Amino acid sequence: MKLLLIAGFADSLLQFRGPLMEALQDAKIEVHVAAPGLGVDSPMRSQLEAKGIAAHDIALRRTGMNPVADLACLLSLWRLMRRIRPEIVLGYTIKPVIYGSLAAWVARVPRRYALITGLGYAFQGQHDASFGRRVVRAVVQKLYALGLRNTHKVFFQNPDDEALFRTLRIIRDHSATQVVNGSGVDIAAFAPVPLPGTPHFLLIGRLLGDKGVREYAEAAALLRQRHPHAVFSLAGWIDENPDAIAQDELDTWVRDGTLHYHGRLSDVRPAIAACAVYVLPSYREGTPRTVLEAMAMGRAIVTTDAPGCRETVVHGKNGYLVKVRSATELAEALERLIESPALIAEMGATSRQMAEQRYDVHKVNAAMLRGMGIPSHDGADWQPYGQGALRSSNTGNT
Repeated sequence: MKLLLIAGFADSLLQFRGPLMEALQDAKIEVHVAAPGLGVDSPMRSQLEAKGIAAHDIALRRTGMNPVADLACLLSLWRLMRRIRPEIVLGYTIKPVIYGSLAAWVARVPRRYALITGLGYAFQGQHDASFGRRVVRAVVQKLYALGLRNTHKVFFQNPDDEALFRTLRIIRDHSATQVVNGSGVDIAAFAPVPLPGTPHFLLIGRLLGDKGVREYAEAAALLRQRHPHAVFSLAGWIDENPDAIAQDELDTWVRDGTLHYHGRLSDVRPAIAACAVYVLPSYREGTPRTVLEAMAMGRAIVTTDAPGCRETVVHGKNGYLVKVRSATELAEALERLIESPALIAEMGATSRQMAEQRYDVHKVNAAMLRGMGIPSHDGADWQPYGQGALRSSNTGNT
């Protein structure tokens, strides 16, 4: 049996879907992947092929809404499917989901699935969005509805995204869906390490306004006045996105000493090991991978009471939830941890426990395979979304 996995960014294949592909291979599935940037000279293609995975380059632009380019992407995918004849297609991120699902339907692929890993720029700012963002949102919603109409199941990484898709009628009432616990984390590779002796905070991600980078910088500036020994680190890159942080903003934060900037990291573990608390003030996520990695390494988490983020924190147990867009609440939560170092250790231990219970990548992948009707011997004790984790009736803001 062949499965075609479609991605919008080649580098995400091994980083985010490597364990899933291994689980598929263990289930005797012949794995093919398609993404832009997988030409014959691509290092990523060589890495994939070394693992026995067939790689295919496709004409897909991850950003932008050029109808000619998107039609070329659709045709590229259709031709690929007609050539390799997969029995199963699974796409993740916006364009692979939309155009991969459409191409799979036209190519009569027997089993068609989609994984919604987050909603991105088009769905942010529901109440105060600019005219341009509202237009993008309307177009994306229509395309999503068209692409998902003939899928056999849609996987979501948090219940809020699933509920929103039903409310907006992007998916129909009778459509099959399943919520899984994010992409999971390799709890062996991301093992607990000792905490540093100083209050060191870290945010990793694409440098976007919607990731809460500006709120993080504002909170850091406030706290450094009262706690000059505290360190605030930032890692990531300026992405091709209308909401991207400007280079001069970043330069100002670094020049003023507000943030220590580490650039884009190929391995985030040393940065997480150096921090005491992981911070993600995002406006919305699928399930943030970096938060899961920090949890597995035994770090307290401060994130927002927002879809995808709130699922990773039991307020007051393994971290704090703060109001979206509130640099003040964020600073208050961080200051509470600066003044209570013992609490950082307690929360970090609870984070590790939650990662083991809920977010072990083998359990998550077992749930995905079962959802696609593929037998799996891994993760026999996997728990459905929301079960087996620590719970609190109070997940309000700080």
